[in-house]
Amino acid sequence: MEPLDQELESSELELPTEPMLLNVGPAHPAMHGTVRIVMELSGEIIERCDVQVGYLHRGFEKMCERGNWSQVFPYVDRCNYVSPMLNNVGFALACEKLLGITVPERCQWYRMILGELARMSDHLTCDGAMAMELGAFTPFLWMIKGREMVWEIMEEETGARLTHSFGRVGGMAAPPTDGFKEHTRAVVQHILTIIDEVERLLLGNRIFLDRLENVGVISAADAVSLGWTGPCLRATGIPYDVRKAHPYLKYGEVDFDVPVGTTSDSYDRFMVRLAEMRQSARIIEQCLERMADKGPVNVDDPRVVLPPKEEVYGSIEGTIQHFKIIMEGLKLPAGEVYSYTEGGNGELGFYLVSDGSGTPHRVRIRPPCFLITAGLERVITGQMMADVVPSFGSLNMIGGECDR
Repeated sequence: MEPLDQELESSELELPTEPMLLNVGPAHPAMHGTVRIVMELSGEIIERCDVQVGYLHRGFEKMCERGNWSQVFPYVDRCNYVSPMLNNVGFALACEKLLGITVPERCQWYRMILGELARMSDHLTCDGAMAMELGAFTPFLWMIKGREMVWEIMEEETGARLTHSFGRVGGMAAPPTDGFKEHTRAVVQHILTIIDEVERLLLGNRIFLDRLENVGVISAADAVSLGWTGPCLRATGIPYDVRKAHPYLKYGEVDFDVPVGTTSDSYDRFMVRLAEMRQSARIIEQCLERMADKGPVNVDDPRVVLPPKEEVYGSIEGTIQHFKIIMEGLKLPAGEVYSYTEGGNGELGFYLVSDGSGTPHRVRIRPPCFLITAGLERVITGQMMADVVPSFGSLNMIGGECDR
């Protein structure tokens, strides 16, 4: 008789199995929105998968082509609804590029501050949700509290917590409030404290690290070929940031670094976002110091900006100007333009075509999340089933941007 501890050949240890098809989503908490993944599993290993994003389809771009140029702002709010102010600014800059106008300096600083606050809101949501999905509920509550503070600033400035519709072609809907600078400094300092506390709690936790390190790895070459940008691309070690590579507004005049990763795993994507929030805090402080307390936030051009209410009600010229902009829309010159900014998840581009009327002829958006989600298949193939949750969470897919 053979001894029981005799080493068996590998072929004798393999049990006959058949691949199993598993549907995850489109209505599933791990999918972060309406996404469906059909997985072919061999045990717990994902052999193949098919990522399907078409379950949210509002016809966003076609809706933008029905109203006038100013009426597009509420629609772009609903693309990335975690950092809508960045979308407001991006679309306004695209229209201004076609018009050939530049907003006043105070408005540029104001846009940068609100945009960086929105970026912090985006990253707090992503990293907080990643921690929660791995069982760390306390850091999630801390980070959502920080996001709540950002939203309180947004509500104070715009009147709306989430969908602001605050951007305008040629400026902003209103100037900064009286206590804007003090309120912003206090909130940013509190968020930096939250980031420190989250790092102390999570980065020494063996379970948290084991679930993220060397999980969801993608090469830099693959990321570039897929069109990745933003924190997910920078986690691969490529320091591409639109704010540095192609500065807009006043980004060329402020000092900040571009954090990058080394191994391009879920841990790197988590850490890059934490580091970017610290850089956003640096940018905000510089903007607050340099933004004037008084001055215009809109261009002085009656063809573009609505007149003050007292002029609308008190003069025929103001009434006519208001009527033409509201009823006919802004008249952008005939032509086409592509304008791109650094959104919460990467390069956010707007391709606009104008026929010279007050209604957009074509509006096309280059949403960073759509291209990043297209790479999910490469990220999770070969991983364990349980690794889908942190890997997908680290990509920060926003369903509204995948509307196609």
